[in-house]
Amino acid sequence: MATRVQKIMTQPINLIFRFLQQKARVCVWLFENTDLRIEGQIIGFDEFMNLVLDGAEEVYTKKGTRKPVGRIMLKGDAITLMQQVQQ
Repeated sequence: MATRVQKIMTQPINLIFRFLQQKARVCVWLFENTDLRIEGQIIGFDEFMNLVLDGAEEVYTKKGTRKPVGRIMLKGDAITLMQQVQQ
């Protein structure tokens, strides 16, 4: 008898909460600004996917430079993609 593996859907808010709990550093791709990404540690968020990031840096992909910006609030409608930074 074959065992079936059931896949469970993960809600985006649950993934963000997991990043918050793990104190993981994340990279956020911005909507309509492909040359700039934001990296930081999530310390808060809401149901609109607005994020509060600590130790945030602007990462310029074409120049290969970084600019520290500290603690910021990033609007959820500016976010295209979010991924954990591998260290």
